Amino acid sequence: MTRRRCLPLALAGLIALPVAGRAEPEASRYATQGRCAGYPRIALTAPKGWCVGLVADARDGLQMPRRLVEVSPGRFWITDMGNWEPRRGRLLELRVDGQPGDADRVTVLARGLDRPHGLARGPDGKVYVGEAGTVWRTPTAVFAREDLLKDLPADGAHPLKELAFGRKGRLYINMGSASDACRDEHQQQPLPCPETAGPLPRAAVYETTLVGPDLKPQTPKPFATGLRNSLGLALTQDAAGRTERIWQAENSVDYSDAKAPAEELNELERGAHHGWPYCVSDAQGRSVVARGYEQRAQCARRQAHRPPFQAWPAHVAPLQLLAVPPAAAGQPEHPWSGRLLAVWHGYRAQGHRIVAWRLGPDGRPTGARENIVSGWRVMPGIRPQGNPAGATVDHRGWLWIVEDRNRTVLVVAPETRSSGGS
Repeated sequence: MTRRRCLPLALAGLIALPVAGRAEPEASRYATQGRCAGYPRIALTAPKGWCVGLVADARDGLQMPRRLVEVSPGRFWITDMGNWEPRRGRLLELRVDGQPGDADRVTVLARGLDRPHGLARGPDGKVYVGEAGTVWRTPTAVFAREDLLKDLPADGAHPLKELAFGRKGRLYINMGSASDACRDEHQQQPLPCPETAGPLPRAAVYETTLVGPDLKPQTPKPFATGLRNSLGLALTQDAAGRTERIWQAENSVDYSDAKAPAEELNELERGAHHGWPYCVSDAQGRSVVARGYEQRAQCARRQAHRPPFQAWPAHVAPLQLLAVPPAAAGQPEHPWSGRLLAVWHGYRAQGHRIVAWRLGPDGRPTGARENIVSGWRVMPGIRPQGNPAGATVDHRGWLWIVEDRNRTVLVVAPETRSSGGS
């Protein structure tokens, strides 16, 4: 769907207001049995010794949550898009004491936001929010919005902004493509694709640096291109802390085929082109010419573009990457410590799960893929179809998850003797 460009919004809703509870649709309800970390326990597969609890849902006023971060113990901020229409989004605060549906657990910090998605803690300790056309920040103690980047491209099929911080104040931002496969109004696919041309291409990850005592951003510039929609961005380091690696999860072109094309995990390098819209990957990670560019694109040569680091199953729809450092000395290891996590949102059989790879000494994912949370297929009367959209790790090392269509916050926490089975 083509979406119209929206002007950056002035902040509405400066006063934090409670979110009114509402009836939860039957299709998104989980059956519960027993407890997990004090919350109703739900039937999902977690690592041995861990369980999944239902922390909040539509009864708490959640509409379309996409990201969450812990701002202090027991307090989480959530970007809630509302829906895909402009200016329906909110920034929420969830206090995790109490139970789903209890009054006054969720407050609105800002409303009228334009499809808010990205959410990250910056090097200054402030929370950075990515709306479709604007990036802004605020302290966590006293809410005070400060717009940093305005007039970002907010039209087309992929307007959402993902944010990821690197060292030395570097900030990476998704600038998704305006189309699926660079088809124009006549369904033609030009070469070169106009979206990838010029000084400010779409289908790219941009870089800016926060400089000076006020950490003001410089003008963002393309860092890597040929990336259809980078809703997963994360950074890792090697064991010595000398090398920083930038990872991108690629939502590939939408074919009707169940097994093509592959989604991708890409290691980004400055100036590299990653193939969109001319080249896609097969299940083995080999570059093949995208439909519509037969006999025109050169995809077999590495010089044409950078191939993916990994090929993932088609249509898993990666919506977030999360790099979790190893546990500090003397602290307990968790099933996701020292791993790169990927949130797979897709509804097909390979999707709707959270997966991980152990990070090697060089900061690259290695070894076999691990399922962290799975078993999310629909079971009437037990659980809805899973749709994880975002995740974070709190100060204790517990994993927190938001689902957008099911309108939930979930926690993966240690089993206790009082945790009932499900």
